[in-house]
Amino acid sequence: MINLRYHVISLAAVLLALAAGIAVGAGLLDESDAATVSDSSDTAEISPALAGFDAGYASMTAPSLLRDKLKNRTVLLLTTPGARDNEVDSLIENLTTAGARVTGQVELTGKLLSPSNRQFAEGVATQSDPDAAAAESDYGKVGAALARGYLTQGDGSLDETARTIRSAFTEGGLLDAEQDPEVSAQLVLVVSGPAGAAAGGEGTVVSSMVAGLDAGSQGVAVVGPVSSGENGVVNAVRGSDAAANVSTIDVTDTGTGRVNAVLGLVREAAGQSGAWGTSRAADGPVPN
Repeated sequence: MINLRYHVISLAAVLLALAAGIAVGAGLLDESDAATVSDSSDTAEISPALAGFDAGYASMTAPSLLRDKLKNRTVLLLTTPGARDNEVDSLIENLTTAGARVTGQVELTGKLLSPSNRQFAEGVATQSDPDAAAAESDYGKVGAALARGYLTQGDGSLDETARTIRSAFTEGGLLDAEQDPEVSAQLVLVVSGPAGAAAGGEGTVVSSMVAGLDAGSQGVAVVGPVSSGENGVVNAVRGSDAAANVSTIDVTDTGTGRVNAVLGLVREAAGQSGAWGTSRAADGPVPN
């Protein structure tokens, strides 16, 4: 398992090289030479000095790397129950730096992400959005309905069907709108938390939903901390059929990683999906 201290330094070096226009290979994040100091990357000790370096570096480089890359784009944040507030806030800040308008923040609740509630979630989807019934799987129907309610490939205006879908999912306890979007969004950033006891079921549900979200939008990226790429939501999406069309990034537990996550959404917006982050990411450390 990757050592978080090694990861922070390596990713910072990658972003520095990117800012300077130097081609960087995936080998900088190769785990083979990293010494493991903890059973979990999320509990690994990291010195305040190193954490401060990472945060400072990310703050200084984000404007040059991100400025106007998502200008005039709208983005919806969907979070899982384990998503960390500080990571979400930092991602929103980076999206704003990139010129995006964040339309809102909506939590996919534990009720929605529990496979035991599959039939209920499907029923809410098909009753609120009859067109969702055409989707091949139950959670495909859910994804299609959420796309109809919250996403767009056009101007973002809401109609009565979209409002009905939002109300049905919220009243059913399947969504919790921390900031209910006033318009539909073109892009989606799904923010997951660390791998945990519920991650297996959550990963299965999210993987089945994101294809519908992608089909109803201009692009989806699923992001999370290092452990999410090991056996959490990000890993599940990478192992699913959705991986061909949905981008994934597994480094949001560092400041530089959260810059990386927005760069991944930039690539997704351009129609180029990929998997970036640690050495488990098939397309290398940083989108380029």
